[in-house]
Amino acid sequence: QVQLVESGGGLVQPGGSLRLSCAASGFTFSMYTMSWYRQAPGKERELVARIVVSGGTTNYADSVKGRFTISRDNAKKAVYLQMNSLKPEDTAVYSCHAQNRVDSRISYWGQGTQVTVSS
Repeated sequence: QVQLVESGGGLVQPGGSLRLSCAASGFTFSMYTMSWYRQAPGKERELVARIVVSGGTTNYADSVKGRFTISRDNAKKAVYLQMNSLKPEDTAVYSCHAQNRVDSRISYWGQGTQVTVSS
Protein backbone atom coordinates (compact mmCIF):
# COMPACT_ATOMS: atom_id res chain seq x y z
CA GLN A 1 0.00 0.00 0.00
CA VAL A 2 1.46 3.29 -1.13
CA GLN A 3 1.54 6.02 1.48
CA LEU A 4 2.92 9.53 1.68
CA VAL A 5 2.37 10.97 5.12
CA GLU A 6 3.18 14.61 5.77
CA SER A 7 3.81 16.11 9.18
CA GLY A 8 5.21 19.26 10.73
CA GLY A 9 2.60 21.79 9.73
CA GLY A 10 1.01 24.23 12.13
CA LEU A 11 0.58 27.85 13.11
CA VAL A 12 3.65 30.09 13.09
CA GLN A 13 4.23 33.82 13.32
CA PRO A 14 5.60 35.78 10.39
CA GLY A 15 9.36 35.43 10.26
CA GLY A 16 9.23 32.04 11.91
CA SER A 17 10.28 28.62 10.70
CA LEU A 18 8.75 25.20 10.19
CA ARG A 19 10.12 21.91 8.94
CA LEU A 20 7.78 19.66 7.01
CA SER A 21 8.43 15.95 6.68
CA CYS A 22 6.99 13.40 4.29
CA ALA A 23 7.37 9.71 5.06
CA ALA A 24 7.02 7.35 2.12
CA SER A 25 6.14 3.67 2.06
CA GLY A 26 4.86 1.07 -0.36
CA PHE A 27 7.06 1.99 -3.33
CA THR A 28 10.75 2.23 -4.24
CA PHE A 29 11.48 5.70 -2.92
CA SER A 30 14.88 5.93 -4.59
CA MET A 31 13.21 5.72 -8.01
CA TYR A 32 11.07 8.82 -7.49
CA THR A 33 11.52 12.53 -7.90
CA MET A 34 10.00 14.18 -4.87
CA SER A 35 8.22 17.50 -4.70
CA TRP A 36 6.32 19.74 -2.36
CA TYR A 37 3.24 21.54 -3.65
CA ARG A 38 0.95 23.96 -1.89
CA GLN A 39 -2.57 25.22 -2.37
CA ALA A 40 -3.98 28.29 -0.70
CA PRO A 41 -7.75 28.89 -0.43
CA GLY A 42 -9.16 30.07 -3.74
CA LYS A 43 -5.88 29.53 -5.56
CA GLU A 44 -4.47 26.85 -7.82
CA ARG A 45 -2.01 24.33 -6.54
CA GLU A 46 1.57 25.39 -7.19
CA LEU A 47 4.93 23.67 -7.16
CA VAL A 48 7.05 24.84 -4.24
CA ALA A 49 10.18 22.72 -4.53
CA ARG A 50 11.46 19.60 -6.27
CA ILE A 51 14.41 17.30 -5.69
CA VAL A 52 15.74 14.58 -7.96
CA VAL A 53 16.53 11.03 -6.86
CA SER A 54 20.17 11.69 -6.03
CA GLY A 55 19.39 14.92 -4.25
CA GLY A 56 21.91 16.66 -6.44
CA THR A 57 19.44 18.93 -8.21
CA THR A 58 16.74 21.02 -6.64
CA ASN A 59 14.26 23.53 -8.05
CA TYR A 60 12.23 26.16 -6.26
CA ALA A 61 9.39 28.51 -6.97
CA ASP A 62 10.64 32.08 -7.23
CA SER A 63 8.47 33.04 -4.26
CA VAL A 64 10.37 30.73 -1.89
CA LYS A 65 13.94 30.87 -3.21
CA GLY A 66 16.40 31.68 -0.48
CA ARG A 67 13.87 30.88 2.25
CA PHE A 68 12.91 27.24 1.71
CA THR A 69 15.17 24.21 1.38
CA ILE A 70 14.11 20.78 0.15
CA SER A 71 16.11 17.68 1.07
CA ARG A 72 15.68 13.93 1.05
CA ASP A 73 16.98 10.87 2.84
CA ASN A 74 16.66 7.83 0.61
CA ALA A 75 17.64 5.48 3.42
CA LYS A 76 14.80 6.77 5.57
CA LYS A 77 12.44 7.16 2.59
CA ALA A 78 11.67 10.70 3.56
CA VAL A 79 11.66 14.17 2.05
CA TYR A 80 11.78 17.40 3.99
CA LEU A 81 10.99 21.06 3.47
CA GLN A 82 12.73 23.54 5.74
CA MET A 83 10.80 26.79 5.65
CA ASN A 84 12.40 29.93 7.07
CA SER A 85 11.36 33.59 7.13
CA LEU A 86 7.75 32.56 6.67
CA LYS A 87 5.26 35.09 5.35
CA PRO A 88 1.48 35.21 5.60
CA GLU A 89 1.31 34.45 1.88
CA ASP A 90 2.96 31.11 2.57
CA THR A 91 -0.26 30.00 4.27
CA ALA A 92 -1.54 26.93 2.42
CA VAL A 93 -1.99 23.19 2.53
CA TYR A 94 1.38 21.65 1.67
CA SER A 95 1.39 18.28 -0.05
CA CYS A 96 4.10 15.80 -0.84
CA HIS A 97 4.29 14.34 -4.37
CA ALA A 98 6.26 11.42 -5.77
CA GLN A 99 6.84 10.90 -9.50
CA ASN A 100 8.53 7.87 -11.01
CA ARG A 101 11.69 8.95 -12.81
CA VAL A 102 11.25 6.35 -15.57
CA ASP A 103 7.50 6.54 -16.14
CA SER A 104 6.20 9.97 -15.18
CA ARG A 105 2.63 8.68 -15.38
CA ILE A 106 3.21 6.87 -12.10
CA SER A 107 2.85 9.34 -9.26
CA TYR A 108 1.46 9.60 -5.78
CA TRP A 109 0.15 12.32 -3.49
CA GLY A 110 0.08 12.75 0.25
CA GLN A 111 -2.95 14.05 2.09
CA GLY A 112 -1.40 17.40 2.92
CA THR A 113 -0.56 19.37 6.03
CA GLN A 114 -1.81 22.84 6.89
CA VAL A 115 0.67 25.67 7.33
CA THR A 116 -0.71 28.92 8.69
CA VAL A 117 1.46 32.02 9.03
CA SER A 118 -0.24 34.63 11.15
CA SER A 119 0.39 36.92 14.07
